[in-house]
Amino acid sequence: MRRQFGGQVDRALIDRYAQSKQWDGSQFQNLEATSMAFSLRKIPGLVYRGIFERDGREPQAPLAVHPFDADAFLSGVRGTTFSWFGHSVLLLRLQGKTILSYPMSGPNTSPTAPFSVKRLSTDTLHIIDRLPPIDVMLLTHDHYDHLDLASIERLKSRVDRYFVALGTGRHLVRWGIEPGLIREFDWWDQVNHEGIGFHFTPTRHFSGRGLRDRQKSLWGGWVLKTPRENIYFSGDSGYGAHFLEVGRKLGPFDMGFMECGQYNENWHQIHMFPEEGVRAALESGVKKAMPVHWGAFSLALHGWKDPVDRFVREAEAQGLPLLHPALGVITSINGQPDPPWWRLID
Repeated sequence: MRRQFGGQVDRALIDRYAQSKQWDGSQFQNLEATSMAFSLRKIPGLVYRGIFERDGREPQAPLAVHPFDADAFLSGVRGTTFSWFGHSVLLLRLQGKTILSYPMSGPNTSPTAPFSVKRLSTDTLHIIDRLPPIDVMLLTHDHYDHLDLASIERLKSRVDRYFVALGTGRHLVRWGIEPGLIREFDWWDQVNHEGIGFHFTPTRHFSGRGLRDRQKSLWGGWVLKTPRENIYFSGDSGYGAHFLEVGRKLGPFDMGFMECGQYNENWHQIHMFPEEGVRAALESGVKKAMPVHWGAFSLALHGWKDPVDRFVREAEAQGLPLLHPALGVITSINGQPDPPWWRLID
């Protein structure tokens, strides 16, 4: 079995799954009916457009990533800070700890497919070599655009703990991570670690890396609580009632990193349109938001700038404060938004 597919589901894992309310006996389920089903007649057209209709879906030149300064990041002179490296890759400095979400720094988000989906920036794996030690790595689910083998192999000597969705740990173990470093979470599970509360929250999505493991691990979002701040990672999700529930149970939030890209009407139930991302932020009690899940890969048929442009336009209309820093820039969650840098790029 190719290492890219990760670990297999065995009987011991199924027995653990059976203890989860989300497990129906054969797979994990969303809180509300969710489907990606669409007419088979549409598939050839979607494939053709995905491969050959590239105008506007990628920048004319690779997107630059600001050089990372680990000393400035660790100094914490501006309180809680983060750097965003495209898509949903976020390095967060919170309560004196360094937290990495969505370890996907690799050049290709389709390593097992016949056609590659290349990153919009170059040499991003080398950024890992400049990062400080990681106290906690967060995984929301096991899709290739959020869990990358090349990134894990480069990171594994630098990570102290892995907090992951239920069932996702099997991939890390397959790739050489010590099981004792991994903690798996079901929806609403929480742990206090080094003064930070980590809460795993529901989303409306799915999982799987191969043909036979679809929905054989869980998916979700994260809430990080300290005495001073409350931060929400929405995770990949279609719009749903769970946002209100997350806000009711764990909000309001000082900062929300909200999904806004890679959408299409054919998979609308698992990826929000940008306007829905703003609605989800407001319903969950987010006081300031940043649009993520864009700026690294072209995984849908929309233009590469469309997600952030639509999100910003809707947020401004709704009065939702925003941050949208350029790639790699160290940013305070209490800071003011930078100029819309993407509008200066063709």
